[in-house]
Amino acid sequence: MKAKPANPFLVSGYQGPDYFCDREKETEELASALANGRNVCLVSPRRMGKTGLILHLFNRLDATIPSVRCRFYIDIFSTQNLHDFTTMLARAVVGRLDDHSEAALRRIGSFFKSFRPTFSFDSQTGAPTLSFDIKPSETRRSLSEVFDYIRESGKRCVIAIDEFQQILEYPDKGVEADLRSHAQFLPNAGLVFSGSKKHLMEEMFSSAKRPFYQSTQKIALGEIQLEPYRTFATGLFAKANRVLEPEAFDWIYNELSGHTWYVQMALNRIFASGRKTTAVSDAQEAIDAAIACEDATYKAFCEMLPRGQLAVLKALAVERGVAEPFKGSFLAKHRLGAASSVRQALKALENKALVLKGESGKYFVYDRFFGLWLRKRV
Repeated sequence: MKAKPANPFLVSGYQGPDYFCDREKETEELASALANGRNVCLVSPRRMGKTGLILHLFNRLDATIPSVRCRFYIDIFSTQNLHDFTTMLARAVVGRLDDHSEAALRRIGSFFKSFRPTFSFDSQTGAPTLSFDIKPSETRRSLSEVFDYIRESGKRCVIAIDEFQQILEYPDKGVEADLRSHAQFLPNAGLVFSGSKKHLMEEMFSSAKRPFYQSTQKIALGEIQLEPYRTFATGLFAKANRVLEPEAFDWIYNELSGHTWYVQMALNRIFASGRKTTAVSDAQEAIDAAIACEDATYKAFCEMLPRGQLAVLKALAVERGVAEPFKGSFLAKHRLGAASSVRQALKALENKALVLKGESGKYFVYDRFFGLWLRKRV
């Protein structure tokens, strides 16, 4: 039995449905798509909770798709090329679609021609450990063999590839086309392609010129709604015989625009304080403490930015998001100069992941704590 977390407001990982808030609609959409043979493109800003949603889906699969017994999650953000991708996928999958019988291990050893998996056995538990080395020159052949292994196993599985837009950074040619050709011939596998850079994911999956065009069901992940989030948060405090005043939660939610990780961090700090009752003033104190921890980092960001970019960033922070950043009234109010200069600065800030254009069309400071830090210094 899994131990309870010391703090129920998680800021990383997944500890089961008791510590996961809402997302019922999105979970059902994912489960339904995969159950009916539709691969999924899942897009959300960073720190909105897409990784937690994927792991929550995996937890629910026994009830929604009982025949699925294998679930694989890989985060390819750190990969630099197709060889890295292939190695990561192989380490996640190879050996996990079979039992640990000698016959199965022999079959695995003989199945792969481009690289030879070898097994050793733990002296204490007897559990097999897989090791292999994929040569860069054999990358594409090895990738084909990994997908062949998945298909020929005949076992239903779900594979989630997080930060999928990273493949666009690979120097290898034809990666999108290769992966699309493999994906369309996996009748026993459901695929979730998730990413945090909306414009890149949209280009891949919505452009008629791209290999993944119309190959998935698209799901956009936004903020958890205020009311279910409030019920979740106050309920966890109540289970610990403590009170989170609804007004305090609402203040946190609105101050942080409902951005999941930042709300969780504030709640985590409040819970850690041990207070029996949390009011709005206590919530303010918790957020101030969280921001103070990043003070040196935020100062460094500001020092590295050109003056024009910093001015635009501060203006967005003050306004808590702007739908028309090139409008004359906005430019004049914040003394930003010509619209062309602001357009150039905004593009640079987006490329640095300091600014994001949300579903509402508003541009805002991506790091919600950084936005609050800037607002207090203008």
